Order: sequence, then C-alpha cells, then structure tokens
Amino acid sequence: MIKKIKQVLGLGEPNPREGVTLVINAERLERRVALVENGSLEEYDVEREGEDNIVGGIFKGTVKNIEQGLKAMFVDIGMEKNAFLHFWDAIPAALDGGLEEIEREGRPRKKQKKISSKDIPNIYPIGSEIMIQVSKGPIGNKGPRVTTNVSLAGRYLVLMPFSEQFGISRKVDDPKERQRLRRIMQKLQVPEGMGIIMRTVAQGQRARHFVRDLAMLLEQWNEVETKRDSKKAPVCTFREPGLIERTARDFLTDEVDQIICDDLETTEFMRDVAGKISRRAKRRIHHFPSRRSIFNKIGVQKQIDEAFHRQVWLPCGGYLVIDETEALIAIDVNTGRNKGSRDVDKMILQTNVEAAEEVARQLRLRNIGGLVVVDFIDMRHRRDQMTVYRAMKERLKRDKAKTQVMQISPVGLMEMTRQRLKESLRDTMYEPCPYCQGRGRVKTTMTMSVEIQRRLHTVIQRNAEGLGDLIVLVNPDVLNRFKKEDSKLLVELERTHNGRLIFRTDANLHRERFSVLDAETEKTVFQS
Repeated sequence: MIKKIKQVLGLGEPNPREGVTLVINAERLERRVALVENGSLEEYDVEREGEDNIVGGIFKGTVKNIEQGLKAMFVDIGMEKNAFLHFWDAIPAALDGGLEEIEREGRPRKKQKKISSKDIPNIYPIGSEIMIQVSKGPIGNKGPRVTTNVSLAGRYLVLMPFSEQFGISRKVDDPKERQRLRRIMQKLQVPEGMGIIMRTVAQGQRARHFVRDLAMLLEQWNEVETKRDSKKAPVCTFREPGLIERTARDFLTDEVDQIICDDLETTEFMRDVAGKISRRAKRRIHHFPSRRSIFNKIGVQKQIDEAFHRQVWLPCGGYLVIDETEALIAIDVNTGRNKGSRDVDKMILQTNVEAAEEVARQLRLRNIGGLVVVDFIDMRHRRDQMTVYRAMKERLKRDKAKTQVMQISPVGLMEMTRQRLKESLRDTMYEPCPYCQGRGRVKTTMTMSVEIQRRLHTVIQRNAEGLGDLIVLVNPDVLNRFKKEDSKLLVELERTHNGRLIFRTDANLHRERFSVLDAETEKTVFQS
C-alpha cells in the first residue's frame, strides 16, 4: 500500500519489474515503447526515423476509378498506390457495439436519408474530391484502406465531425458513473452536425477535462478544414502524432503505475504533454538513465527477441508453433515437456489454457492478424473446450485491435480474426532472405545433384557431336556430394559423352545455381 502511495506521489525509485510500467527507449533512429506488467512484456511498438505512419491520417483525395465487381473505389491520396475505399466504408457508420448511444437533450436527431452501397458511385463519381481517413496502412503489395467516417481522438473524447451521434464506452460499467458522464456530455457545447464519444479513460474525470479536450479537438478540426479548403487534392490534412505523444495520450491511464524513459529530452516532452492532462499523471513519468540499453537492464529485450521465434514455450512445459502467411496465421499447440499428472485430461486442459493466454499475448506483441487458426490439443469434454474459449476471450479484452473468436470446433480448431492496421512486427524488422527468397528453405545437395545430372544429360543429347569437354560450375556443397555419394553416376554419365566433365566450384555461387561451359571456348552452354 505504501509503495502504491509513493508511486502516485512520484516518490522513491521506480521499479519497472513491479506493477504496470511503460518503458520508453528513445534513440536517434528508433523509438521503442514497451508495456510491462510485473516484468512480463504485454505490448510493444516501434517507430523509426523517416518511416511514414499514415494510419489515422485524414486526406482530401480524388476518386480515380470505381470497381462495381469489388464494390469499391480507388482514391488518389498522393501516395505510390491508390487508397482502397469499399462502398461499406463510404456509408455513414452506426455506433460500434462497444458503445452506448446517448440521445441529446433538446436536440432530437434529424432523420437522415438512408444511404446504401448502390448510392455510393452517384455520391462520389470518378474525378470527385472526397475526405477520407486511413483505417489500415499499406501491407505488402496492397495500398491503404480508407473510410469516409472521419474521427479525431483526444485524451477522453473522440470527435466525429460528420456524424451527430453521441456515445459512451460500455467498458464504463458503474451505473452511477455512466449517469454522471451522460449529464456532462449533454452540457458540452458540441457544434451542430458533429458528434462525440466518451472513451473508457473518461471515468472518474471532472467536467473541465472534457471541456478542454473538446476545445483541443475542435481546434484540430478547424486546422483540418483550413488545409482542406486552401489546397488542391490530393493533400494530407491531418496526421496522427508520433509514437511518444500517442503513448502519452492513450496509455497514461490510472492502470499504468509509472512511465520510465532513458532520454531526458523525451522525458521532459512527455511531462509537458501529461501536464496538460493532469499534474498527477505528470508525476508518474521518470527519467531512468542507464549506461546500457534500458530494455536489456530490466530484462525486456530477451522477451522482444523471443517474439520473432517460431517456437514459444509455455510455463507448463508445452509450446506453441506460430507460422505467418500473407492472410492466415497458423498456431499449433503441443504438450512438449509437460507430462503432467496421471490425469491426462487435466494436463491437456492446463496446456490449452496457458496456450490460449499466450496466443492472445503473442498476437499483440507481434502485431499479427487477419485470419488466425489455433490447433489446440484435442479435449474430450465440452466443458474443457468452453474453459479454453473463455480464457481466450478474457485475455483478448486487453487488445486494442478488434477481434472475433469462434468456439472450438469438433476437430479442436479455434478460428478467430484480428484487425490488421499495419505491417506485423516481423515485416517491420526483417526483410525476405536474398538467398532463399523468403522461403526459409533451400534445395538439398541431393536435389541439386539430380537436377544437374538431368540437365547435363539433356545438353549432351542435344549436342552429341558438337561438344567436347564441359566445365560444370557448382556450389562447393554440391561438389562434395558429387565427390562422395554420386561419383559413380557421374562416371556413367561421362561415358555417354565424347569429352570429359570437369567440375569446378565457386564459393559465391548460390547452392541452387550452376553453369555448364564449353571448355574450349568457355562459352556458356547452360546457366540456371
């Protein structure tokens, strides 16, 4: 209790291994933020110098073409690839299921004409200008996905300039607190034609915080409108703030005990941002100087490195195997070293519950999504399957990305989806291997031996009389195979030819590449 009071007052040395801590490593080329809960890494984000994060950005674009078959249009927003706007994302959206709609006193909602996807091509014909917001960044060879349902996020409120809806997050579950927030919301001076949403962090806050937050959001929107009206399309009228400022806005809640940062300038910047929110929040931000990397010092770096491993161990001795494809994530659960007790069902349930919790954590850490299929260890009892399903649902509540989970099927598979907003952590930090072309595999020496012998046989048959000695240039690993296992086969092959087969190696030659040259002229006869 005393430690908790000291943390609130900003007294004493911060202990990043206790409670919920935001750890910030700020360097010239990279800024990293980790959310650590009692020493366990729960969330991780990276921002690099020169990277262009457009998610949340608002653009004035031009409709370039309409694809009726896809029920979508492509919008030029000034980037290399046009943005993808589905007709559904161009229809005024209803409030999310996680929000309770609030009726505005003395201002009955106007009945708006219902718009369907059929109306969109007429509303936004080719060549027309359109205001859109990026909901999903470019991934792989796909351009960004956008929506016309524009919103601006503040500390406690979300402003919706083109919608009159009012809403409160359903995560505020205290009836008295909800009633208090409703009264505050009714008194806020929201311009005609606009709407607001109260975020979960709004609970317990005084009315003046909402007035200040709304004023800042309206000022931001005025700047957006000024850029929109003064510049021709395509133009970016608003960009989400950088990682450090977003962290102060979204993470500095009562649930976070402290923020530690290894850079004094960044620490002071965050204190200035937090000071606009509350003095108590400002006191929780600490400068944590360290001669070595702050992530190494508190034991977070090892957990980050493990986020790139294909195999993830569980506390019980079981493990996960995670494979990423372009549109699907396949996760296999194995018992591993967990032999458990004599009760096999209990051991399987324990492994699966731990796996469900770890899967939810790994999805957040790696920032992977799309369609996810988890192959749990088969459970005989339906009640055990429901226990695992509930464990997954509970753990996913921490995820800011939208998720949808199906119950475990009769064959032990759980299907779920997770919203993908940008490239995964792996794609951000790694690029495809130039040697194996991203396959993660290369052909075996036996495979190459077979292919080379087959090609030599073809070359000899086609040029039975016109060729003499041949030079075969191969990788050293393949030549070792020829010298040992396949030497007799090469002797037999040479007998069918008028000349000799001379093998040479090149250490720089890719294992899957080889060349056949005429020994006399040194002209290339074949090159793979």
